[in-house]
Amino acid sequence: MSVGRLPEHEQHILDGIERALSRDRRLDRRLRTFTVRRGPDLTRLLVRVASYRPHGRTVAVLLAVSVALMVTGIVTSAPWAIWAFAAVWPPTLFAAFRLLCRWSGG
Repeated sequence: MSVGRLPEHEQHILDGIERALSRDRRLDRRLRTFTVRRGPDLTRLLVRVASYRPHGRTVAVLLAVSVALMVTGIVTSAPWAIWAFAAVWPPTLFAAFRLLCRWSGG
């Protein structure tokens, strides 16, 4: 691999690419305002969670899975069923709450 200057035709192609990129204002703005994030952006995550708009089918499926896991956990007392229910139930309630809020117009 050569460490020296590029051949003339490759340098010409590279100059053309650089000219095209320098005319892109959106790219220039993104590069100027680019910041390195350390860790997750909690405000963005909270905004996404707060703007979640579930469908009725989604809530119905979550509710059916939750009820099935609850019944399985009650009948068998299996730890996996109880923990699975504990994991599925809060998102089910949240989705149902968001759906009811949307249906009520709030």
